[in-house]
Amino acid sequence: MIEGGSVILPIVLAIMIIIIVMLFFTFIPVGLWITAFFSGVKIKILTLMGMRLRRVAPGRIVNPMIKATKAGLDLDVDELEAHYLAGGNVNTLIDALIAAQRAEIPLDFDRAAAIDLAGRNVLEAVQVSVNPKVIETPQIAAVSKDGIEVIIKARVTVRANIERLVGGAGEETIIARVGEGIVTTVGSSNNHKDVLENPDSISKTILSKGLDSGTAFEILSIDIADVDIGRNIGARLQMDQAEADKRIAEAKAEERRAMAVAKEQEMKAEVVAMRSKVVEAEAEVPLALATALRDGKLGVMDYYNMENVLADTDMRNSISKITDDDKKGK
Repeated sequence: MIEGGSVILPIVLAIMIIIIVMLFFTFIPVGLWITAFFSGVKIKILTLMGMRLRRVAPGRIVNPMIKATKAGLDLDVDELEAHYLAGGNVNTLIDALIAAQRAEIPLDFDRAAAIDLAGRNVLEAVQVSVNPKVIETPQIAAVSKDGIEVIIKARVTVRANIERLVGGAGEETIIARVGEGIVTTVGSSNNHKDVLENPDSISKTILSKGLDSGTAFEILSIDIADVDIGRNIGARLQMDQAEADKRIAEAKAEERRAMAVAKEQEMKAEVVAMRSKVVEAEAEVPLALATALRDGKLGVMDYYNMENVLADTDMRNSISKITDDDKKGK
């Protein structure tokens, strides 16, 4: 039993040593330290151990540091680790610094880190600063003074302004301002033909306004890609105005007609009332005559004379009516 135990003990010790060594090399990236050492990056083993304890992947810091050192950049490991812990992309940051150095663009680590933490792609910004970018606007409709709609599409060549990347407006603002400049320029033109003949006047007018102020870009040129003629907005507005005036006139005429009908109905009612009064008065005439005859205020001859006058009046009215009918027949 003693001999068996003496054989198992060294095996157990050997396994424990192997496990400890494996844990050591897993926790402490010795291979990464050796790579950094032969690449000219001076970093301590304890620093790598501290990264592990701070839950920082050492490779995310050391490999970009090696790249920066080979490119001739003098950076501090603590700055890269702080940028990583802040949520930045260390690898993209180093690539941007290297690209800016090769292109002789003044860009220090603090500004590049601020741009990256602001949510902008710092490497893309450096690339756009070296190789300008073309922004194509959508079709923008504007109306000249003669009422003709002009549809314009423009291409804006911009270059990133490194100094204004933090806090500067983006591409949407550039497109909006260019669209505003197009609408203003076309709207101030007396004739749409002037716009068709001189489209470069739009570019000159827009560039003179300094539309890139407060943005993260510098406008290099504005080229008019396409100019089309749209609708006759002026004629359409005049037609709409004429239609509106027509409806207003019809409404007023209908109002006057309704008032006339109401007045006519009122007059008819008055005539009916007068006729009823006449009928009532005529109904009282025989009674009045009888009373006058009975009281001796009216003689029989007077009554007959009155009847003759009435008969003569009726005859004259009949003759006059016949004469009018003959004239109308002719």
